[in-house]
Amino acid sequence: MDQAVKDEIAVKPTLGELTAVFGRIGVLSFGGPAGQIGLMHRTLVDERRWLSEARFLHALNYCMLLPGPEAQQLATYIGWLMFGVRGGMIAGLLFVLPGLAVIIALSTAYALYQDTSWLTGLFFGLKAAVLAIVVEAVILLSRKTLKSRFLFSVAAAAFIALFFFGLPFPLVVLLAGLAGFIAARIKGDLPRSAADAADLPKPQTPLAAITTLILWIVVWQLPLLVLWIFSAPEGLAAMFTFFSKMALVTFGGAYAVLAYVAQVAVDNYGWLKPGEMLDGLALAETTPGPLVLVLSFVGFLVGFREAAGLGPVAGGVTGALLVAWATFVPSFIWIFAGAPYIERLRGNPVLSAALSAITAAVVGVILNLAIWFGLHVLFREVEQISLWPAAGLRLFWPAWTTLDPLAFLLFVVSAFLLFRMKIGMVPVLVVSAVVGLAVRLAIAG
Repeated sequence: MDQAVKDEIAVKPTLGELTAVFGRIGVLSFGGPAGQIGLMHRTLVDERRWLSEARFLHALNYCMLLPGPEAQQLATYIGWLMFGVRGGMIAGLLFVLPGLAVIIALSTAYALYQDTSWLTGLFFGLKAAVLAIVVEAVILLSRKTLKSRFLFSVAAAAFIALFFFGLPFPLVVLLAGLAGFIAARIKGDLPRSAADAADLPKPQTPLAAITTLILWIVVWQLPLLVLWIFSAPEGLAAMFTFFSKMALVTFGGAYAVLAYVAQVAVDNYGWLKPGEMLDGLALAETTPGPLVLVLSFVGFLVGFREAAGLGPVAGGVTGALLVAWATFVPSFIWIFAGAPYIERLRGNPVLSAALSAITAAVVGVILNLAIWFGLHVLFREVEQISLWPAAGLRLFWPAWTTLDPLAFLLFVVSAFLLFRMKIGMVPVLVVSAVVGLAVRLAIAG
C-alpha cells in the first residue's frame, strides 16, 4: 500500500466515544487557541489516532481563515468529518457548553458580589500544565510539517508577521497560501498523491449548499423573532443584533475585537462601566472554552441590569445565552456550508502546494500564540514596546523581576512528565491544578 494512503488511515470512533472525548476536551480546553488546538492534536491525532496529521492540519487551515473562534470551528469540523452534521453539532457544542456554564456562574457571582479575588488561584496550576501541552504541540507540528527550507521560511515569516507586527491571522495565512502556490508554479511540481484522492466526500449541488446556508442563517437569527413575539426589552434585541454583527468580523480571535466591544459597550450603549470588560476578561481566561466567551459576560450584565420583568439573575442568564447564540452559531454555518467544498480541495493538485504552505504558516501562528500565552502565565507583568511605530513593529517584553517561580516550576515539572515520562495529559493537568491551588491557598492563608 502507498505510504501516503497509510498516513490517511484513521480509527473511526463510535458516536458515544466522540461524545465522551469531546466532553472531556470541552472541560479541559484551557489556554486559548494554542492550548485548545494542542489539546485536540494530542488527543485526536497522537493518542486516539482518529485523524491523520494531514487531515487535522487541512481542517485547521480552513478554520484559521474564518471569523470567530478557530478552535471551536476545528472541533465542529472534526465532528462533521466523523458523523456529519450530528457529529459536528455534538463536538462543537461540547467544546463551548462547559465554558459557557462556568462563565455564567462566575458572571452571576460577579454581578451579585462584585468580587473576583477568590479566582486568582483557582486555575493557576492548570495554566502552567497547559503551557507545557502547547509547547509540545508546537514541537510535534514543526517536526511533521516543516520538511523543506521553503516551508520553514514560511513558518518563520508567519511568526514574525504576527508576533512583531501584529498582522491579522487570516491575512498571514492567505499570503502563505499565495506564496506556496507561486513557488509550486515556478517549480512546476504539482503532484496529486493517492492520499489526496482518497476518501473525498461527494460535492454538494449549488442548490443544496444555498439551502443549507439559508437554513442556518434563519436558525441563527431566530432569537430576534422570539424576542419580538414576547415583547422583550429593547436592550436585549439591540445587544443580540450588535453581537451578530461582531460574529462576522471577529478574525484573529477574541483579542481582535475586545477593545472595540469594550468601547461600544461602555461609551455608546452604557452597558458596562469602565474597567468591567477587564474583569470579564479575567473571568474568561480562567474558564475552559474559547476566550470569546467574555462576550457572554457582557451579555449577562446587560440582561442583569436591563431585562426588567425577568429578574436580575434570570435576565442575566438570558443575556449571556443570547450573546453565545449570536457568537457561536455562525461557526456551525461556516463548517456545514463550507467544509464539503474544503474537503474536495484535498484532491486538487494545484491547491495542495498552497495548503502545504498554509500548514507551515499555522505552525508560526501557534508558536506566536504559545509565546504570548507563556509570557502571561510565567510573568505577572508583560509590556508591549513600540520599536517602529510607523511600520507597526512592536515587542512583548516581560518584567523579569515579576517571574512567578511557582508557575515556572509547575511548567517545568509538567513538561518533564509529558515529554520524558510520557504520562497522560489528564493526570498531569490534575496534579498541576491541585498543587497550584493548594500552594496559592496556603500563601493566601
